Amino acid sequence: MAKIVAGIGVPHTPMFPDLVARRPLSEVAVLFAEVERRVAAARPDVMIVFDSDHLNTFFFDNMPTFCIGAAEQTSGPNDLTKMPQYDVPISTGLAHHIYEHLVGEGFDLSLTEEFEIDHSILVPLHFITPKMNVPIVPIFINGLAPPIPRAKRCYALGQAVRAAVTAWPREVRVAVLASGSFSLEIGGPRISHGQRSGVPDPAWAQHVQDLMMAGKINELLEEATTGRMQAAGNIGGELLNWIAMLGAIGPRKPKFMEAQLDHGHAFGVWRWDLP
Repeated sequence: MAKIVAGIGVPHTPMFPDLVARRPLSEVAVLFAEVERRVAAARPDVMIVFDSDHLNTFFFDNMPTFCIGAAEQTSGPNDLTKMPQYDVPISTGLAHHIYEHLVGEGFDLSLTEEFEIDHSILVPLHFITPKMNVPIVPIFINGLAPPIPRAKRCYALGQAVRAAVTAWPREVRVAVLASGSFSLEIGGPRISHGQRSGVPDPAWAQHVQDLMMAGKINELLEEATTGRMQAAGNIGGELLNWIAMLGAIGPRKPKFMEAQLDHGHAFGVWRWDLP
């Protein structure tokens, strides 16, 4: 039977690949290298990715709350990000299995079999699986365009994904990746004059990390209301990707977690199935 062996949470700041290429000893480079090392030790055969598309794959005229990608492969980034173009394999069998299981559990999940992906998936993969040799199953959560789903519903989505993985009759090791920030504003009113982005609420980012470090997931679910996430920036709903990942891995504390509060995000790895 398939089993989940690791959880991962990382940011996807689009300039990070270029930054690390120019400054290979930077803090970002060191943090991503540590995550890559820990993920490699987990030896995943497949990676489920919870992500919020940045209006590149979907737009307001077609914005699913939850959607799973089930093409044979995808490619990108399909936005103006300074990083290499990649072809990315998809575990189509697992994607369809999860889709059918979740619909059976009452989730009105959309399915797309022809799509590209943007930097919000490819920046993490660029660092964590640089050879792009680990098939993924992308699960898109609308964390950016109101109305966004509730935190408890996203956690339940993750739990249903875990049940689907457990029920898949294949001997595969699955890692679950969450992509996104806790507090971030892009092009909105809560940033400094002349800036493109900013972190409106670093204290919230610290609080979210503290709750995750302590394994206080129920408190996080209670506090991560739509209003609270929106107060942390117009990208604050990306926290829902982390919450879905937490639902998929179960009530565990991270083995590694480091924050960059001035960027409103963190790097984390949950491991329990050690070699």
